[in-house]
Amino acid sequence: MTSAVEHSTVEVNGIRLHIAEQGRGPLVLLLHGFPESWYSWRHQFGPLAEAGYRVVAPDQRGYGRSEQPEAIDAYSIFHLTGDVIALIHALGEESAVVVGHDWGAPVAWHTALFRPDVVRGVVGLSVPPVPRGPVPPLTALGSVLGDGFYQIYFQEPGRADAELAADPTAVFRRLLVGASGDSPVTDPPRPWVIVKGESLLGTMPEPDGLPGWLTEDDIAAFAREYANHGDHAFTGGLNWYRNIDRNWELTAPFQNRAIDVPALYMAGDRDVVRSFPGMDQVIANLEHMAPKLHSSVTLPGCGHWTQQERPHEVNAALLDFLGTLPAAK
Repeated sequence: MTSAVEHSTVEVNGIRLHIAEQGRGPLVLLLHGFPESWYSWRHQFGPLAEAGYRVVAPDQRGYGRSEQPEAIDAYSIFHLTGDVIALIHALGEESAVVVGHDWGAPVAWHTALFRPDVVRGVVGLSVPPVPRGPVPPLTALGSVLGDGFYQIYFQEPGRADAELAADPTAVFRRLLVGASGDSPVTDPPRPWVIVKGESLLGTMPEPDGLPGWLTEDDIAAFAREYANHGDHAFTGGLNWYRNIDRNWELTAPFQNRAIDVPALYMAGDRDVVRSFPGMDQVIANLEHMAPKLHSSVTLPGCGHWTQQERPHEVNAALLDFLGTLPAAK
């Protein structure tokens, strides 16, 4: 086992991805969400590597130290899953277990859906595998939550980009605390809606202090990772949102297709994602989308930042799941 996390750059699928890596053994890919980076998995590297796994966490397309294509349509679900498959092969592996959190979870679920021959097992944190609905997602969500719902607010190029890039340190401090299980603002958690006339940062109050799982050094580390793209620090990640309805169109051939690999789902009971319309029914019926579901784990008191807020529980559940999988070729 390598003794520390190592960093390098890999050419995959026509772009450069920065990766963090530790350990030797069967490959486990860790895919971060918005607005995060490889650093969100800082508590998983050591335990998984010590257990005999090769752990790799990329900065995904548009994030951190990785390349940020300019075109919005370069961030479709097929580009994102294509990056994952290409990365597995670029690392010299035939297969991997793919773990995703937040936006990384849909990428993990879809990679398993599209390429079950390459994905040995799949894990989603926070976001479950959501069936493809009869209408575009933003149409459905907007009819219930309005145009201020953050995923709709993010659609206008440049607006949210500038608001977030103006003060990344404040964004990370406020958002990481505000969407956590320690948030003093939303109890119970509710979908993030920007009231007309307010700014994004205005919806995220400055916390009085930091919870025990988060330090000022952590916030500074996230902000440093985003410094690479300057005024466009958040644009790559926001472009993922700008492909939500396009992804719905592109995935029509996979309507009603289940994920045919072993799966694990974990989320906190105070995760804002659980408050989205219809999400309670999706979580209650996970076996419909993932018939080989190993387990669905609920973490009491945990908010949205699953692997950061509850690293010991997440690591234990991951190792338990990994131990049930057949040996890698």
